[in-house]
Amino acid sequence: MAALEIADHLPATLTAPGLTEEQFLELCAHFPDAMVEYSGDGIVTIMPPAGLETGKQTALLVSRLVVWAEQISLGSVVGPDVSYHFGDGSRRSPDASWFNEARWQQARSSGQRYPVFAPEFVIELRSPDDRIRALREKMAEYIENGVLLAWLIDPLEKTGTIYRPGRDPEVLVNPSSVSGEGPVEGFMLSLDRIL
Repeated sequence: MAALEIADHLPATLTAPGLTEEQFLELCAHFPDAMVEYSGDGIVTIMPPAGLETGKQTALLVSRLVVWAEQISLGSVVGPDVSYHFGDGSRRSPDASWFNEARWQQARSSGQRYPVFAPEFVIELRSPDDRIRALREKMAEYIENGVLLAWLIDPLEKTGTIYRPGRDPEVLVNPSSVSGEGPVEGFMLSLDRIL
């Protein structure tokens, strides 16, 4: 009954430090139509499904990354329906991500359903329900957990922010595209129909 009450008031956050994998999956089962994420400091965020406009924008992000990845054939692209288990215990589902396939095969050899693993590259797209401070914290968390490059695309503010290890975030104002570097050298994300 509590799950139904919370579902009527999404997005919602609650504190549940130290969740095991089984407890996290049980919590997710209570909200099958929602996105559930878990921060390293024990904050559970339950978000409603994306609206149609955000869904279209996310599909464009993922498809544009897939086209690039198919050309280089070194890794895999996944969308927001995937959950990564990071070293600090957090569980995150970026809107789009790319990872080296050989690294993934090594991580999955542990036999765990969700081995600790960080993709090399992630993209988050701000939706109307997202609080910018929480998104910025999530981007920093990605970098702290081994992501090499992360982009926050914000259609509300018309910005793209680039996060890299050991550097301050770089904000691009009203960019028409964002250029890849490091693990995604050569990827050019057109922001047409996204910003």
